[in-house]
Amino acid sequence: MTALATELVHGRTLVEPELFDRLAEFCAEEYGLERAVAEQVMDQGLAFLDVMGRTGEGLSPSKRVDPAWHTFMLHSAEYTTWCEERFGRYIHHAPNSRRRDKATMVDVVGRIRAHGYAVDEGLRGTKANCNEPTCCGDGPCC
Repeated sequence: MTALATELVHGRTLVEPELFDRLAEFCAEEYGLERAVAEQVMDQGLAFLDVMGRTGEGLSPSKRVDPAWHTFMLHSAEYTTWCEERFGRYIHHAPNSRRRDKATMVDVVGRIRAHGYAVDEGLRGTKANCNEPTCCGDGPCC
């Protein structure tokens, strides 16, 4: 018997490829990120926004994912249209950096995963601390 794997959703699929490319390029330039990192930030940010928009919960993005929200909001026409079409309302950004502790981020990650999204824990601040040289990530030794 073969188990069926559930395919994870990526935030980048929530917008047209052309828009995703423009957002990633802006994010890279504005925040001094490598293009590949900016793409991952935008992917994670879009997933975050989708879960928050669908659930109506006031979630907090990690410091590394927050630039995605800022980037999208600065493309105000596209952001407004996306929010209205997808959720029937505009998702406002009400910063609260005090809600960015590891426990909060673990909760946010769980909610995003529960909606079927792939999560990059390195961008969420939820990876286990590294105890080099025997551990360098969130493997079983940490």
